[in-house]
Amino acid sequence: MTSGALGGFKVIDLGQAVSAPWCARLFADQGADVIKVEPPRTGDVARQWGPFPGDVPDPEKSGLYFFLNTGKRGVTLDWARAAGRELLLELASRADVLIDNHLPPQLRDLGLDYATLAQRNPDLVMISITPFGQTGPYRDWNGCDLNAFHLTAAGSRYCGRPGEAPLEHGTFAADFFGGAAGAAWGLAALLGRRAAGGGQQLDVACAEVIAATFTGSQNIGAVALSGTFDRRTGVGMSLRAPATILPCRDGHAWILAIEDAQWQSLVRAMGSPAWAEAEPFRDLQMRAQNADAMYPLLAEWTRAHSKWEIMERCQAEGVPVTAVFTVAEVAGHPHLRERGCIVELEHPALGRVRTLGAPFRLQGSELQPGRPAPLLGEHNGEVYRDWLGLDDGELERLRAAGVL
Repeated sequence: MTSGALGGFKVIDLGQAVSAPWCARLFADQGADVIKVEPPRTGDVARQWGPFPGDVPDPEKSGLYFFLNTGKRGVTLDWARAAGRELLLELASRADVLIDNHLPPQLRDLGLDYATLAQRNPDLVMISITPFGQTGPYRDWNGCDLNAFHLTAAGSRYCGRPGEAPLEHGTFAADFFGGAAGAAWGLAALLGRRAAGGGQQLDVACAEVIAATFTGSQNIGAVALSGTFDRRTGVGMSLRAPATILPCRDGHAWILAIEDAQWQSLVRAMGSPAWAEAEPFRDLQMRAQNADAMYPLLAEWTRAHSKWEIMERCQAEGVPVTAVFTVAEVAGHPHLRERGCIVELEHPALGRVRTLGAPFRLQGSELQPGRPAPLLGEHNGEVYRDWLGLDDGELERLRAAGVL
């Protein structure tokens, strides 16, 4: 793939699981030649996580792996061996970007840290995405997505009901946010190499990304300024109403009408029931104070209608109400299909499947994924020939030695 805004750039994805592969896929979405490097025989751990069609495990049919690695070419390489390490160093010497999510000691002990890679390729941009970063007391700690998420107080602030235990957040939130941040600032480092005097290592701590984007100045800043902070509120907003999820005839809808004009529009969408004109609901403050009385009355209306009908009627009146969609409904949603968010790809093991297209669009570079996620080692021949000039004899010797 050489078209697109990043056509001509070479990227190595050395990552496992979510954060680094997601970051690398964002480069592939814009046309970069992304090479996914996996251990021989086992491959990326995401191949074992699924979900799998029919719940039958198959490393070539993992839905998570398929999504994260669409648009890439795939090779195998045992870079724990000396011969494999040398091949990886040769690949890195020809790359523009290398993306990884290994803990600092793992690459340092193998002589694959940024200082070593930069000796071979001073223009290399290395995007290192870890739970806690490349420095600090926790840098070498084993951790995963949820460790990073809850280090930030986001769980205490958002997840769960007041007075009850915090809940875990959605799967891989810290990894996905860390990967997206790595792609954004890694692209800045890539395109700014001339101004910066060459490449550099970008240190992305998923915990810090969550602290900035989820918890943020509204919460952490308040502690710094006044010593006060908010805790989780369950569903809705404690000082605003209506702002909650209510049951409908076919599911649920998110009802949000906290401004006076929004409230009046919601009342019209409901057919102007008499109860909505009562004194306890006359203004924003009164509605928040009387939310417990209001919500059962609203629920009588929502239960009588479908979530689609409620959403469309409220949107027509200018109220930011939306249906709470299931994953199956999103996969076939007409708005997402029209925008190219949902695409179909042909895969040798999975057949024709739906997946998400590029989440970010650049004017004049409207690419859609044209290559499914690679089979394990699918592109060994073409990549090692194209990038390193190895011939068939050398490839066979490396395969026989277990390096590939």
